[in-house]
Amino acid sequence: MTTKIPRRQRRRVPVAVTVAILAALAAAPLAACSRDGGPAAPLPSATGGSIGGSAVPTVPGTSAPGASTTSAPADFPYEPLWPFRDRAEAAAWQQDSASGHQPWHLDPAATAQSFTQHYLGFTSLDKIVKVATEGDQSRVSVGFGNPNGVAVVAAVIHLVRLGNGDTAPWEVVGTEDTALTLTAPRYAATVHSPIAVGGTITGVDESLRVRVLRSDRDQPVGQSTPISAGGAGSPWTTTVSVPDACPATLTIVVATGGHVSEVERFAVTGAHC
Repeated sequence: MTTKIPRRQRRRVPVAVTVAILAALAAAPLAACSRDGGPAAPLPSATGGSIGGSAVPTVPGTSAPGASTTSAPADFPYEPLWPFRDRAEAAAWQQDSASGHQPWHLDPAATAQSFTQHYLGFTSLDKIVKVATEGDQSRVSVGFGNPNGVAVVAAVIHLVRLGNGDTAPWEVVGTEDTALTLTAPRYAATVHSPIAVGGTITGVDESLRVRVLRSDRDQPVGQSTPISAGGAGSPWTTTVSVPDACPATLTIVVATGGHVSEVERFAVTGAHC
């Protein structure tokens, strides 16, 4: 999928100021992972962790989502956003993987990059900045290079193995958000059209755009008009109509950019209808 957020007209901000802001905003997600794939900061627990700003549910009889396990739980306690729609699709690929079919499913960084560039359509985000993998959980920081050649994190994508064993493929289940958050709707909530969407933003002269996606559709099933925002932890809200999207698992994404890169930050959450 190659849908892009169009460039917007905006007030000019000096490049030096913008670069300084982006560097500061990138500091928080960069601290969560190790640069060389070595020891990273502890992964969030089920009670303290979040995806898309909301507490992750724990399915009775399974391990906590933040814990390391040797195989995926019998029930998947996340919204499977991409590339597989459910455990059955993942299992079908796993059976076929011995023939070398689409081996990138076993690489969390490659899966996160494909999700960002092909499913979300953010082709300007062409860098894998950091990867932190522990057991069946992985956090992949994706981003871009600023004018000084420094890698800037646009989002930290959370992936979980969907299936059993080391040959289970990686599944995108959301993002871990800091400067740009997407807290409504609540993660894994049941939604109806129109969907009330919102969160917070820290930035200067931002223009947010929200889209709602289905993994089996080539085009968004809903999108918002641009939302002007800025400040420190300032709330933003909008509504998005999805008249013919249900029933389905939905990927809701908000993005902003246009200062030094077309897309500079984004956040993702999952819901169903």
